[in-house]
This record gives sequence, structure tokens and C-alpha cells, in this order.
Amino acid sequence: MRYTLMHKKIPVAEMTLDDRLGVIISVDELYDSNHLPVGISTDNGVIDHTKMTKWWTRRSIPASRSGLRQLLEKLNVPVIHALVKECYGLCLSDQYWICPEDNNLQWDEINLFQHEFSDDVGNLLFGRKVENGDYNLISPDATSDGNLKKRWKIINNKRCLIKGGSAPFYQEPLNEVFVSELLKRLDIPHTHYDLIWDDKLPYSVCEDFITSDTELVTAYQICETKTFDKNRDIYNHFLDCCNDLGIIGMVESINQMLTLDYLIANPDRHFGNFGAIRNADTLQWIGPAPLYDNGTSLWCDTVNAFINPEANTESVTFRKYHKEQLELITDFNFYKRLMLTGLEDEFNKIFSSSPYINEERRRFLSQAFFTRIETISGHV
Repeated sequence: MRYTLMHKKIPVAEMTLDDRLGVIISVDELYDSNHLPVGISTDNGVIDHTKMTKWWTRRSIPASRSGLRQLLEKLNVPVIHALVKECYGLCLSDQYWICPEDNNLQWDEINLFQHEFSDDVGNLLFGRKVENGDYNLISPDATSDGNLKKRWKIINNKRCLIKGGSAPFYQEPLNEVFVSELLKRLDIPHTHYDLIWDDKLPYSVCEDFITSDTELVTAYQICETKTFDKNRDIYNHFLDCCNDLGIIGMVESINQMLTLDYLIANPDRHFGNFGAIRNADTLQWIGPAPLYDNGTSLWCDTVNAFINPEANTESVTFRKYHKEQLELITDFNFYKRLMLTGLEDEFNKIFSSSPYINEERRRFLSQAFFTRIETISGHV
């Protein structure tokens, strides 16, 4: 079936999708190259099919997501791409969607920033029963990335993301809350997280930092805007792309991000969880995205005996190890050790609230984290 890729109210391209699987069969016509998703190129008016397919694929829940198999079975949907098609590709990170051929759907009628959405997909992902078997699939939960259990919920008229943790420590939600306190003290732009409990399990909650006027463009998309020069490394390639696009303030933001990731031993800062924000109407760049998605850190899946602050922890961003990434930081002026005074009390308050983290583990985590603080302080 044919669909029009839309950017809010603007037709961007015509595509044919497989009715059953929801995958792109062909990209048939280009209407507006300026409003293509960032990183998708054209050649003589022809859209790069491979890049468009990658973009569409990355729009869906990853196959490794907790609860995905049960969700597809309940909905009798063969693959996740089919579910993305059923919700018109709507999400809460950008303003793209697909409109079926000969359909009068309008952006103002269906966008998830201004209208309520169904809880059915989110409830099923969380293992909850949905009383009515006639499921409503219009939900941003079909287009959220990441492996941990998560769902979107409208709370006090705000679009909020709720994320769980992984057994046995269920530490990721507590990490999110603690790291947001750390970033607040350092006055670094970030997403604020709160902690909630549901059915004796911890979850982090944050408000969507994207609005009906803006959109997140990931570092992966940004890197796709230029052909990679083998004589340049990925760090400089990324900054070259930002410079060509006119994104201001990225060097300072990367300095802050790499410092944070060393402090919290973050092994998960991939190119899908940092980037920039632009205005979806004018296409003008607003600046770097606030730091977010910091939960898979602080040795969250490491047993106590192997928590070692001096270990050369691995990174997936610009260098293989965090210690090597410290060499990329051009300015530490934002880092003020005095601003972290009293942080240990906050650490103990947050982590002692969980029955899954005993006193011994809390002590190991605290010693490791504050050792890395002193190491960073020696670089400043």
C-alpha cells in the first residue's frame, strides 16, 4: 500500500509499504527534500533507499526489548514494523508520520503532542491485562527505542516516559534520578528524572523534552549527513557534520557529556542517545539536546566484587575506553568540584530507598563513584 511520508503538514515523499510486515518496499517519489529526515540523502531527486529503510527500521522498538515477543503475540502482529505502520509512525521525538493513500488524516487531528493516545500498547509491554480485546494501537510506545521496559504516559497533561530496570538490582531508575541531581549541581543541561514505585519495582519518570514545535536529531543521523573520511576519526567527523549543519555549542556539550560518562562509567552512550534539537517548522537548529538516558551506568549489572573505579571501563562513543575519551575534552571550566559538596548524602538517600540494593552494594557503588570524582578533579 502507498503512504505519504509527512513532516507535520508537509508531504515529503511517497512510499510503498508491505501491508503485512510494514517494511518499505519502495520509495517512489520525492516531494520536499528539505524536510527529509536528517541524514537521508538524495541523488538527482532520488532518495537513498537504504538510508530511508534504516531510518524507518530505527523508528521501531528493538527486537531485544523486554516484553516485545509477548506484545506481538497478543496483538497478533508478525513483526514490530507492522505495529509502527498501524500507529502511522507517530512518536514523541519528532514530527514525522505516514499518511495512507486516499486518506484524509490531518496532522492537527492525530499528532501525539496535542491529543491523548492509547495506553493499550504500554500496558501490554508492562505485562498488564487490557480488558477490551479490541486494541487501540495509536501510541508512541510502538516507536520508542531502547532495551529496558518503558512506556509513555500522560501525567498532569505532560507526556512522560516511564522506564524500568533489569534484575537483579533494578538499579537503572535510581541511576537516572541520581545522575540528574549530579547534572543539576554542575549546571549542565539535562533531563530531570523522578523515582516512582509500582508493584514493588522502581521506575524513573521524565517529561518529554521535545515539544510540538521541535524534534530530536540523533548523533547517528547527524553523522549520516557527510561521507565518512577515513583520515578523520568519528569524533572529528561528528563535529565536522555539526559545523556544516550550523549546530552551535556542540563542543561544550560533548565536553560535559564525556566528563559525565567517565564519572558514571557509562557503557551505553551510543549515537542514538545524544544529539541536537531543531525547530520542526523552520528547520533552524536550536542546539545540543540536554543529556538524557543515563541509567545504564554506575556498574548497574556488575556484582559487587567486580566494581572497580580504576578499571579501564569501555565506551561506545568516540573511543574504546573512557580514559581515552578524557583526552578529547578541550575545556573543564564547567566542572566545579565544590558544587558536588554534600552529594554523598544524596547518593545514600536515593540508593538506600531500594530493597534490591543492600548496604554492602551501596558502599561499593559510592566508593567507586566518588573515587572517579577525585580522578576527574585531578584533570581540572
